[in-house]
Amino acid sequence: MTLGPGKSARRSAFDNNYMTMRSVFLVIAIAFVIAGSVAAKENVAAGGAEENVRAVQGKLADEGCYFGEIDGAYSSDFSTALSRYQIRNGLPITGQLDAETSKALGAKPAVGPSTAATEQSSETWRELRKRERRKSTKARQSEPAATETSSPADNETPPTGTETPIQTTPVEARTSAENTQPASGPPATASADEFSTDRLRDYVAAFVLAGLDKNVGAEAEFFADRVNYYDQGVMDREKIQQDLKRYDERWPERHFWVTGKINVEPQSENRVRVTFPLGFKLRNGNKQSSGKVDKTLVLEPAGDDLQIVAVNEHKAG
Repeated sequence: MTLGPGKSARRSAFDNNYMTMRSVFLVIAIAFVIAGSVAAKENVAAGGAEENVRAVQGKLADEGCYFGEIDGAYSSDFSTALSRYQIRNGLPITGQLDAETSKALGAKPAVGPSTAATEQSSETWRELRKRERRKSTKARQSEPAATETSSPADNETPPTGTETPIQTTPVEARTSAENTQPASGPPATASADEFSTDRLRDYVAAFVLAGLDKNVGAEAEFFADRVNYYDQGVMDREKIQQDLKRYDERWPERHFWVTGKINVEPQSENRVRVTFPLGFKLRNGNKQSSGKVDKTLVLEPAGDDLQIVAVNEHKAG
């Protein structure tokens, strides 16, 4: 039996449509396979990054730097812990799991929500500046349940005269005669734990990070209303902020680190002098400056916080 011309044409059109539909379905199937493969690889990469952060959280908790949950999340608490570890181990303070810090921790480098030091979130330095001292996750898990007779002071680290080597973000030497007599009024009396080593170390790290905040002049928050400010005499906070903005314009690219011990010297019942060597590298286009200064802060209590009443630095010998 033979088909007439009309039936043959209809059959040919049907075959063409069939082949076209098969091709479309095949393309769609291949696209789904590729998408699934890419998603699987992304999930594996994400899982690996999370495990990397989780491992670092555990190490930081053992070091007494991290107090949060071991959950693999790159949170502000994690960035704060990294900053604590960096200042205690002579590393540049960035709040990031950068190449140098990851090497020291035996981990892979990882980037958080803010990867550039100049864009460091204020949340990290504000966390460091807090007075509250907490136990590590490991210590909390191993200790017995608290009783009504327990005292918060039992968990504080006692103050010492010197501190272990650390590194932070420095400021260019301002060539001044050392003059750190405080200019503010009578402060409140400090408690025994007010000037603990851990707290002062965190305060220095917070002060350095604030100098890298994208909100230029953020570190002015650390100063009292009136401060003996380098070789410029007594200045109020507003003028200090203006000076910090000029400094940022002069040196928009800055890197700082503490290059030795933080020395703590009590000045009175409610004031303490903190001195530390600060290395720096500054850049503005083709113009560069680098070196090391011995920086001095005089601190006093201000409510639950500390404030700087005098600041100075001179070139290290």
